[in-house]
Amino acid sequence: MRRLTLPHILALLALLTLAAPAGALKLIVWDRELQTKLGYGETTDKGMTVQLVKDYNGPVVALFSREDDEKAAGLFPSVQSRYDGFLRGGQLTLETPNGSLSLARFLNGLKLDLLSQPSGQALSLPGLRAATERAGSGPGRPLPPLPGGR
Repeated sequence: MRRLTLPHILALLALLTLAAPAGALKLIVWDRELQTKLGYGETTDKGMTVQLVKDYNGPVVALFSREDDEKAAGLFPSVQSRYDGFLRGGQLTLETPNGSLSLARFLNGLKLDLLSQPSGQALSLPGLRAATERAGSGPGRPLPPLPGGR
Protein backbone atom coordinates (compact mmCIF):
# COMPACT_ATOMS: atom_id res chain seq x y z
CA MET A 1 0.00 0.00 0.00
CA ARG A 2 1.29 3.44 -0.93
CA ARG A 3 1.83 6.04 1.67
CA LEU A 4 0.05 9.39 1.17
CA THR A 5 2.42 12.29 0.76
CA LEU A 6 1.67 15.95 1.33
CA PRO A 7 1.01 16.62 -2.40
CA HIS A 8 -1.45 13.69 -2.46
CA ILE A 9 -3.24 14.99 0.63
CA LEU A 10 -3.47 18.51 -0.80
CA ALA A 11 -4.83 17.17 -4.09
CA LEU A 12 -7.41 15.11 -2.20
CA LEU A 13 -8.48 18.13 -0.13
CA ALA A 14 -8.82 20.22 -3.29
CA LEU A 15 -11.04 17.56 -4.87
CA LEU A 16 -13.19 17.34 -1.74
CA THR A 17 -13.58 21.12 -1.71
CA LEU A 18 -14.71 21.11 -5.34
CA ALA A 19 -17.16 18.30 -4.63
CA ALA A 20 -18.72 20.13 -1.69
CA PRO A 21 -22.17 21.59 -2.33
CA ALA A 22 -22.30 25.17 -3.48
CA GLY A 23 -23.29 27.92 -1.11
CA ALA A 24 -26.87 28.83 -0.60
CA LEU A 25 -29.21 30.97 -2.64
CA LYS A 26 -30.77 33.26 -0.05
CA LEU A 27 -34.01 35.21 -0.02
CA ILE A 28 -34.98 38.10 2.25
CA VAL A 29 -38.46 39.62 2.02
CA TRP A 30 -38.88 43.21 3.18
CA ASP A 31 -41.80 45.62 3.28
CA ARG A 32 -41.81 48.08 0.37
CA GLU A 33 -39.88 50.70 2.41
CA LEU A 34 -37.16 48.15 3.31
CA GLN A 35 -37.72 48.74 7.03
CA THR A 36 -39.34 45.52 8.27
CA LYS A 37 -38.07 42.05 7.47
CA LEU A 38 -41.05 39.83 6.63
CA GLY A 39 -39.41 36.62 5.48
CA TYR A 40 -36.25 34.64 4.95
CA GLY A 41 -35.28 31.66 2.84
CA GLU A 42 -32.18 29.64 2.09
CA THR A 43 -31.50 26.69 -0.18
CA THR A 44 -30.65 23.30 1.24
CA ASP A 45 -29.95 20.03 -0.52
CA LYS A 46 -33.73 19.43 -0.64
CA GLY A 47 -34.96 22.81 -1.88
CA MET A 48 -35.48 26.24 -0.35
CA THR A 49 -36.72 26.50 3.22
CA VAL A 50 -38.74 29.69 3.62
CA GLN A 51 -40.22 31.45 6.63
CA LEU A 52 -42.81 34.17 5.95
CA VAL A 53 -44.90 36.34 8.25
CA LYS A 54 -48.49 35.16 8.10
CA ASP A 55 -50.29 38.29 9.36
CA TYR A 56 -48.99 40.80 6.81
CA ASN A 57 -50.88 41.76 3.66
CA GLY A 58 -49.21 44.19 1.35
CA PRO A 59 -46.55 44.98 -1.22
CA VAL A 60 -43.05 43.65 -0.57
CA VAL A 61 -39.57 43.56 -2.03
CA ALA A 62 -37.90 40.15 -2.40
CA LEU A 63 -34.10 40.24 -2.47
CA PHE A 64 -32.14 37.21 -3.66
CA SER A 65 -28.43 36.75 -3.15
CA ARG A 66 -26.01 34.16 -4.43
CA GLU A 67 -22.63 33.39 -2.97
CA ASP A 68 -19.55 33.90 -5.12
CA ASP A 69 -19.05 30.18 -5.72
CA GLU A 70 -22.62 29.91 -7.09
CA LYS A 71 -22.00 32.83 -9.44
CA ALA A 72 -18.73 31.29 -10.62
CA ALA A 73 -20.43 27.93 -11.18
CA GLY A 74 -23.23 29.62 -13.13
CA LEU A 75 -25.94 28.46 -10.73
CA PHE A 76 -29.29 30.28 -10.87
CA PRO A 77 -28.21 32.66 -13.67
CA SER A 78 -31.77 33.82 -14.38
CA VAL A 79 -32.40 35.01 -10.82
CA GLN A 80 -32.45 38.76 -10.47
CA SER A 81 -31.33 40.30 -7.21
CA ARG A 82 -34.64 42.13 -6.64
CA TYR A 83 -38.29 41.41 -7.35
CA ASP A 84 -41.35 43.36 -6.35
CA GLY A 85 -44.13 41.24 -4.97
CA PHE A 86 -47.09 40.89 -2.67
CA LEU A 87 -47.36 38.99 0.59
CA ARG A 88 -50.82 37.89 1.68
CA GLY A 89 -51.49 35.44 4.50
CA GLY A 90 -48.01 33.95 4.33
CA GLN A 91 -48.14 33.46 0.54
CA LEU A 92 -45.60 35.33 -1.57
CA THR A 93 -46.23 36.32 -5.20
CA LEU A 94 -43.37 37.75 -7.27
CA GLU A 95 -43.62 40.08 -10.26
CA THR A 96 -41.25 38.55 -12.81
CA PRO A 97 -40.59 39.35 -16.48
CA ASN A 98 -42.91 36.38 -17.20
CA GLY A 99 -45.74 37.82 -15.09
CA SER A 100 -46.89 37.19 -11.52
CA LEU A 101 -45.69 33.89 -10.08
CA SER A 102 -46.19 32.30 -6.70
CA LEU A 103 -42.94 31.64 -4.88
CA ALA A 104 -43.48 27.89 -5.34
CA ARG A 105 -43.79 28.26 -9.14
CA PHE A 106 -40.83 30.63 -9.26
CA LEU A 107 -38.63 28.15 -7.36
CA ASN A 108 -39.95 25.27 -9.46
CA GLY A 109 -38.52 27.06 -12.49
CA LEU A 110 -35.14 26.93 -10.74
CA LYS A 111 -35.61 23.21 -10.05
CA LEU A 112 -36.03 23.91 -6.34
CA ASP A 113 -38.87 22.77 -4.09
CA LEU A 114 -40.46 25.23 -1.69
CA LEU A 115 -40.05 23.91 1.86
CA SER A 116 -42.18 25.98 4.21
CA GLN A 117 -41.02 26.46 7.76
CA PRO A 118 -42.82 23.78 9.81
CA SER A 119 -45.71 25.14 11.85
CA GLY A 120 -45.07 25.41 15.55
CA GLN A 121 -41.47 26.51 15.01
CA ALA A 122 -40.70 30.08 15.89
CA LEU A 123 -39.49 32.36 13.15
CA SER A 124 -35.86 33.27 13.65
CA LEU A 125 -35.86 36.65 11.96
CA PRO A 126 -34.10 39.30 14.05
CA GLY A 127 -36.57 41.97 15.10
CA LEU A 128 -39.53 40.17 13.54
CA ARG A 129 -41.17 38.96 16.73
CA ALA A 130 -40.85 42.39 18.31
CA ALA A 131 -42.38 44.02 15.24
CA THR A 132 -45.39 41.73 15.11
CA GLU A 133 -45.98 41.98 18.86
CA ARG A 134 -45.64 45.77 18.79
CA ALA A 135 -47.91 46.11 15.80
CA GLY A 136 -50.90 44.38 17.31
CA SER A 137 -51.64 43.89 13.67
CA GLY A 138 -54.20 41.60 12.28
CA PRO A 139 -54.68 40.46 8.71
CA GLY A 140 -54.74 43.36 6.29
CA ARG A 141 -52.90 45.80 8.54
CA PRO A 142 -49.24 46.45 7.68
CA LEU A 143 -46.58 46.20 10.34
CA PRO A 144 -45.15 49.51 11.58
CA PRO A 145 -41.48 50.20 10.89
CA LEU A 146 -38.92 49.08 13.44
CA PRO A 147 -37.40 51.88 15.50
CA GLY A 148 -34.07 53.05 14.16
CA GLY A 149 -34.61 51.87 10.60
CA ARG A 150 -33.98 48.29 9.64
